[in-house]
Amino acid sequence: MAFECQKSTEVSKSLAICVEKSNSNTEHLEISKSPLDCYPKKGILSSLSSKQLSCNDVLLNCRRSITDLPPALISEILSCLDPQELGIVSCVSRVLNSLATENSVWKEVYGERWGLPIVPAPLGAGVSNEKSWKELFVEREYRSKIFLSRYSIDTLHGHTEAVRTVSLLASAKLIFTSGYDMIVRMWDMEDGLYIASSRPLGCTIRAVAADTKLLVAGGTDGFIQGWRAVEGLKHLFDLKGSEVPNTEFRIWEHEGPITSLALDPTRIYSGSWDMTVRIWDRSSLECIKILRHGDWVWSLVPHDTTVASTSGSDVYVWDTNSGTLLTVIHSAHVGNTYSLARSHTEDFIFTGGEDGAMHMFEITGPKPEANVFKVATWMPHSGPVYSLAFEFPWLVSASSDGRLSLVDVRKLLRTNRRSLRKNVSRVTDKDRNNVEPPQRMLHGFGPNLFSVDVGADRIVCGGEEGVVRIWNFSKALERERTARAMRGIRLENRMRRRRLQIEMSSKGGRTDQCSVAAKKNPMHVDKSGVWRNKHGMSGKLKA
Repeated sequence: MAFECQKSTEVSKSLAICVEKSNSNTEHLEISKSPLDCYPKKGILSSLSSKQLSCNDVLLNCRRSITDLPPALISEILSCLDPQELGIVSCVSRVLNSLATENSVWKEVYGERWGLPIVPAPLGAGVSNEKSWKELFVEREYRSKIFLSRYSIDTLHGHTEAVRTVSLLASAKLIFTSGYDMIVRMWDMEDGLYIASSRPLGCTIRAVAADTKLLVAGGTDGFIQGWRAVEGLKHLFDLKGSEVPNTEFRIWEHEGPITSLALDPTRIYSGSWDMTVRIWDRSSLECIKILRHGDWVWSLVPHDTTVASTSGSDVYVWDTNSGTLLTVIHSAHVGNTYSLARSHTEDFIFTGGEDGAMHMFEITGPKPEANVFKVATWMPHSGPVYSLAFEFPWLVSASSDGRLSLVDVRKLLRTNRRSLRKNVSRVTDKDRNNVEPPQRMLHGFGPNLFSVDVGADRIVCGGEEGVVRIWNFSKALERERTARAMRGIRLENRMRRRRLQIEMSSKGGRTDQCSVAAKKNPMHVDKSGVWRNKHGMSGKLKA
């Protein structure tokens, strides 16, 4: 992501404060009879009543810029700007550059788009933990553009029946899959190699969720099977249970098949066809909240102190601390609402349903009285949308028609903190009327794609044919880095030639490179004005 300085921007207008225009002829400047043309408070400037200020003193007191403010106040102002505006501001002066590159501001911007990592792990090869948040943001923003580039496909064989669920743990470079064959399998994300598998769990596994400390799987028998990470183990989890004892556990309270699972640092979330979402404490493995719905629960996504869930054709948003219902989106789809995704700012919800549509909703206002607006609708599929995954700015969907769609919601999902703090809509009517179609469709495979997940440079999908496919865009990133390095070398050479020309001109040399080249390689021209090659005409033309 490159930032360019601009001569005139809205940012510069919003940052200019207390600046008064003055004429170049200062001797014509008239000062009022009072020492200052204002009304100071009592006790302030009273000593100036007997003194007449000069023109220069008045101009000196009136000319102020944002750099005269305290650094803490400037940081608060800069925290209201988006990344592009911060890049523009950093080009104004050295003071603003140091403040605009402050880690706290960029950490907040990074968290709004991709969420803060639980463990500060590197983004990928070549990314160091010592990088600043600004550098991490620029790297991640750059990576987000590669999904329109070339890719390679890795196919993972091992499941004997349909794959119902996939989960990508990019920080550990692991992929977890399961389905009708009742076995949870673990794969290496980089090489696509099989690592380990669990014993048969006795039922169809419909949901898998994982982080760096816990792996859980749920199926049609209503049980949640879990594995704790083993310290020092290369691939985190001992699925076979043979190396380290007491790392595997099983919990049960649901009275129907489990359809969805999710994790956060302190809790486990499970949704079921028994029409409930249950919230479990990770340390004690006890159910601490039950959220009851009016129909089968198909999907759920937690974030901070809220959890969004789909039940029947409706979408619910709950407060996880009190268990109260915050808002409901009624009849989001014609038929069941199968899939759900959320942005990291909690304000946007994406849904996919039985009608083949994908909707984007915005939630604004305070939580007890939140307002819901439909921002956009896409119809890229001819069958039900079974799964959604979101990684800023890409919304990825998997459908029964055997295709994946990639939608760039960058223009709709603006990370503008000024709007966030005012709890007003960040999407204008113009944005709603100019919704772009999906930027890319990936297809050509079997029908019924049941599950999809997306990482920094990979898309993982599983379906009815029983194989797992990985769309790998990392090579496109490497090619783009090489091209960018070559552009930098060409620019450096161009600047070097320019400096040499300036040195030649300062020493009295000729600056016209074309005339120098023409002198060394003269072109032959006859009096008729026809240019000829010095080697003469070819034999074919003479014939």
